[in-house]
Amino acid sequence: MSLTLLYRGKNVRFSMRLTKLHWLSAVCAFALISGLIVHLIASNKSQPNGDKYQVLSQNHLAPIQVKNQQITALTIKLAELQSQVLRLNALGDRLADDANIPEKEFNFNKLPASGGPASKTLLVNDKTLKQLFIEIEGFESELNYEEKQLQMLESLTFGHHIQNNGYLSGRPITKGWLSSYYGVRKDPFNGKPTMHKGVDFAGKENTAIIATASGVVTWASKRYGYGQLIEINHGGGLTTRYGHNKDLLVNVGDVVNKGQNIARMGSTGRSTGPHVHYEILRNNKQINPIKFVYRKGK
Repeated sequence: MSLTLLYRGKNVRFSMRLTKLHWLSAVCAFALISGLIVHLIASNKSQPNGDKYQVLSQNHLAPIQVKNQQITALTIKLAELQSQVLRLNALGDRLADDANIPEKEFNFNKLPASGGPASKTLLVNDKTLKQLFIEIEGFESELNYEEKQLQMLESLTFGHHIQNNGYLSGRPITKGWLSSYYGVRKDPFNGKPTMHKGVDFAGKENTAIIATASGVVTWASKRYGYGQLIEINHGGGLTTRYGHNKDLLVNVGDVVNKGQNIARMGSTGRSTGPHVHYEILRNNKQINPIKFVYRKGK
C-alpha cells in the first residue's frame, strides 16, 4: 500500500509517493508532537511557577511598574505644589497685613486641597493617573491666581512705600565730610583735568553708608572704577550710586528705606582713601548732586 501526494501551484508542481512505512511514521510523529504540546499547556496551567507563566507575568508587570513610577513622580510634584501654596499663603498674609488690606479682600487662610493615591496602592489604572493630573492642574491654577494676588499686593505696598519715602535728599553718610565736588577737577592719579560726575564724602573706614531715598537695589557688586558699588532706583527716572565701599549690606532686588545702612565705607576700585563716591542720575545721565545733598527732607 502506498500514498501519492500531488501539488499543483501557479509556478510549482511536484508529487511525492509515500510507502506504507513512510506515512505511518508521519502519523505517529504528528501524534507525538500533538501530545507534547497538550502536555506543556496543561503543565503551565497547573504550575503557576512555570517558565511560560513567569514570562507572561513579567510582560504584564512591566506596564504596572512604569505606571507606579509615574504615580510616585506625580505624588512628589503634588507635595511640592502643596508646600508652595502654603508659602504663598504665608507671604500673602504678611503683605496684606503690612498694606492694611481687609481680611475679606484676599483669602490666604484657605488650606490647599490634598489628595492622591494611597501609599500602599499596588494596582494602578488610567483613572488614577487621570485624577492626579486633574489635581495637579488645579494646584497650578491656584498658584497662578495667588501669584497675581501677591503681585497686586506687592505693587500696592511698594507704590505706597516709594511715594512716602522716595524724596531724595541729604548726605549718604551719617559721619564724615564733603571732600570733592561735582565738575572738572584735577585727577588724583594723573593730575590731568577730568570731569568728576559725582561728589565725594570722606570719613573713617567702615563708616555707615545710607540710602538717601527709598527704592529698589539694581546693582550690588564690583564695577570698573567704582569698586564695590551700590545702585538704587528711586522711580521717576532718578537713580543713586554709592561707590568704593568696603562691604555691601544689600542685594539686587532689595527694597531699601530712606536712611537705611546699605554699605560700609572703604577704598575699593579707583580710590586714594576711604570715602564714598555719590552720584545722582536722571534718566541715566549724571547730574550735580549738591542741590539734593542740601535739600531739606520731608
